[in-house]
Amino acid sequence: MMTLLAAVALMSPPAAAASAAPDPAAAPPSAVVETLHGTAVADPYRWLEDAKSPAVQAFMTAQDAAARDALARIPFRDALQARLKALLGAESIHVPTVQAGRLFHERRPAGGEKTILYWRSPSEKTDHLLIDPATLSADGTAAMGLWAPSWDGKLMGYGIQPNAADEQTLRVRDVETGRDLPDVIPNARWSGLSWDKANRGFFYTFTPPAGPQLVEADRNGQAVIKYHKLGDDPARDVVFRGASGDASLFVGASVTADGRYLLAHVSRGWTSTEIFFHDLSAANGMTGPGKWQPLLVGRDANFSPDYHGGLFYVRTDDHAPRGRVVVVDPKDPTPEKWRVLVAEDPNATLESAFLVGGRLIVQWTRKAQNEAEIRDLNGKKLRALPLPPSAALEGFGGEDDAPDLYFGYSTLTSPRVVMQGRVDTGKFHEWGRVALPLKTAQLKTEQVFFPSKDGTSISMFLVYPKTLKRDGSTPFYLTGYGGFDIALLPYFNATLIPWLEAGGGLAIPNLRGGSEYGEAWHKAGMRDKKQNVFDDFIGAAEHLVHAKLTTPERLVISGASNGGLLMGAVLTQRPDLFRAVSCGVPLLDMIRYHRFGAGMAWVDEYGSADDPEAFKWLYAYSPYHHVQAGTKYPTTIFMSADADDRVDPMHARKMAAALQAATTGGPVRLRIERNSGHGGADKVSAQVSQSADELAFLMDAVGLRFEPGK
Repeated sequence: MMTLLAAVALMSPPAAAASAAPDPAAAPPSAVVETLHGTAVADPYRWLEDAKSPAVQAFMTAQDAAARDALARIPFRDALQARLKALLGAESIHVPTVQAGRLFHERRPAGGEKTILYWRSPSEKTDHLLIDPATLSADGTAAMGLWAPSWDGKLMGYGIQPNAADEQTLRVRDVETGRDLPDVIPNARWSGLSWDKANRGFFYTFTPPAGPQLVEADRNGQAVIKYHKLGDDPARDVVFRGASGDASLFVGASVTADGRYLLAHVSRGWTSTEIFFHDLSAANGMTGPGKWQPLLVGRDANFSPDYHGGLFYVRTDDHAPRGRVVVVDPKDPTPEKWRVLVAEDPNATLESAFLVGGRLIVQWTRKAQNEAEIRDLNGKKLRALPLPPSAALEGFGGEDDAPDLYFGYSTLTSPRVVMQGRVDTGKFHEWGRVALPLKTAQLKTEQVFFPSKDGTSISMFLVYPKTLKRDGSTPFYLTGYGGFDIALLPYFNATLIPWLEAGGGLAIPNLRGGSEYGEAWHKAGMRDKKQNVFDDFIGAAEHLVHAKLTTPERLVISGASNGGLLMGAVLTQRPDLFRAVSCGVPLLDMIRYHRFGAGMAWVDEYGSADDPEAFKWLYAYSPYHHVQAGTKYPTTIFMSADADDRVDPMHARKMAAALQAATTGGPVRLRIERNSGHGGADKVSAQVSQSADELAFLMDAVGLRFEPGK
């Protein structure tokens, strides 16, 4: 029988070495209180919102220095970094894009710092370097954003993102010479780039910069669709669609494969889309502004159209929360005339549908795992694409008028494989794979289901050592997202391999708010139903404990962006359930989030505190406003980025200060990645360092040690 002393030793991990590092000076609170809709709302760290203030700069410097000092004291941190360098620094490949027979694909050579864009002709197997992001700025901090080849494959439009931020400037490169054209188009944040069929220019979304008459949060409402003719002054680019005036809308443009139609995609959040079309072949069709006709409008649904033979093939959740494909004739696009090509499947979510070589490629998600199939243009299933069990698809490549199809996939324990084949024969072979120094045979992957607070069944993927004992002794890493119609599928993640190699377990629940089970699943985790997401995640943690896979003392959690909001909510609602938290580039002040960065674009997903009804549900869970003095909060690290222009870093600053003043638990750290946007720096060395810090912090908190070679 286990003695009491042994039980205490099992359930109580060693004190974290990082806690021995000195804490930075506490941030002084202020007496800011404002009354909103009859409620007094305290905001003691509002002064930390102003990143330009010398006091805030000093706070950031002190916090980051203290965090890095604490992390450097963790004995095995350097060993973690070495292992992550071997994993993340290995050669990587991506699914190629095909245009006019030419392949364009991203690949990072082994030991390289950044992913490089290459091209090759149909008759070659040799890659030609096209764009190396390391050369896009003098200091190497700029990243490559979007890229889109012209229809003839001779030109490449691409974006340059300073500090890997969302803001980007568009350039054009000659594919064969590798030289840039003189065209420079700024202010293309979140823009696409779609060429006209003659390859003389392209359509893009221009977002005016902030200034005295336009605040940052309202920029999106002034976005317009423009056409740039190569060689012209961008200041004179023709506006084809004017500003909506609504900052919660996203506007994009695309040209159909035959060059006839220009489509305007107008999305309200992640719940509805409207599609308008303009005939570029008509008289004065290229002169602008566009004579827009409605194609798919006035419906509370999402639409994703592809085009072939004069008809639109549209993936939609209109009257089909799990998705279906309908055929729409632009001559009469009324819903009564739609033809259903692929019906809704009540047991699977239709994620995408697009055309390659006169065939329809349909991607499904069934029980949070991907399937894909080839169908003819009458909707008849011809064959399934070859995928292993528990796979997650990672992109497709192909052309409307050619039979070659490329697709990639991975699993939780095996990295990306890219397949090549033909849609007419259905024969596929391996085109390439990511080869990593891995030993995953000792790991077990399984999918479990558990009830959330309201009884809803939630699926969750688990990876753990086959030797695991169900006595609660295994540290588990639990991560989640739950929002914006984004699915957490069983993708491979190299940064978590050291955690598994050290003997830890991994848990990935499919929370409401994502797309795993259709649009109804998404809507069940947004706006006034956002608490469902937090309940689902708490239910996942409780399942791990009840199943004796781990204990609260050995359970760490991690999430970023909307997943960072999730971390903030659950650590304030259930601080007893977790030992340590990593909260990355998060939203945490849900009363003021819409006033900063790209916050206005998320009002449809969260609601706005300017609305009395939305204020009630936002204030009910806003993490920053639920920090209680004298509470034993989990050991926490905020992973922030100084150039994040999507989620303002003020969230992490304010929450870190509030937790540091309130907690009686472990240390609270604020680590700030320099020259980095919301998605992180694009240099491998920066990714390795950041991942090593996060893993070392979490492993140290639960007494898990990384020993190379074991």
